[in-house]
Amino acid sequence: MSYRVLCPPGVVCLIDMERRRRRPIIGLTPLIDVVFILLIFFMLASSFLDWRAIPLEVPRAGLEPSSEVPGILVRIARGGEIDLNGIPVTSGGLARQLARLLQSSPNVRVLVQPQAGVPLQQVVRVLDDLSGAGARHVSLVRR
Repeated sequence: MSYRVLCPPGVVCLIDMERRRRRPIIGLTPLIDVVFILLIFFMLASSFLDWRAIPLEVPRAGLEPSSEVPGILVRIARGGEIDLNGIPVTSGGLARQLARLLQSSPNVRVLVQPQAGVPLQQVVRVLDDLSGAGARHVSLVRR
């Protein structure tokens, strides 16, 4: 932009005045709004935990187990050894043999007896194998 300025007669003086450009102002309020909307969206759209429940019947205190109800006994030893009705089996063999037993009587109760000191993860693995083999009635038993 040029401006004409009065100068001595016969001389024309031109002064260039550049306009300073302002930097655009970015408002923080819309930015914060967008961040909160994204936060709410991801909180509602995602699942933080994948809960899988294993149905389990825990014995009540003071009740004696009835000997009339036939069941399959799975024992878990401290070292990780597993036996099915007194016969040692591997972790992979447990599901196969239990599935074979459950074919003849699918509603039979499966009793899981972990030894004292067995890690909980080992018990959960066995319970997962039992549910994968089709056991519907699983109970934890004490000694």
